[in-house]
Amino acid sequence: MEPIETMEIKDNTFARQFETIVPEGLLSVEYSFQEKKIFLTKINSPEGFDNQALIDVVLKNIMELIIEKKFRLMPIHPRIVLFIKKNPQYKELLPPGIRI
Repeated sequence: MEPIETMEIKDNTFARQFETIVPEGLLSVEYSFQEKKIFLTKINSPEGFDNQALIDVVLKNIMELIIEKKFRLMPIHPRIVLFIKKNPQYKELLPPGIRI
């Protein structure tokens, strides 16, 4: 089994969400775009899924995609705001003037 850190995150542009498969089913993070900003609006996890560490790994992978695409990040979902607070290296993705 491959390490979780190298999980595949699919950018489903039609559904406007990042997706990955976990043993319980589909885990997704919904987004929307406005100008060069990506708004992470919702985390959808399968019923019975409560692996917060795995959600953090998914979010780290998504942050890397955002860095790669040179977008600014607008974390809307409270769980994503908390993730940014715990991982200050990603605060550089926030637009100027936005503090969390």
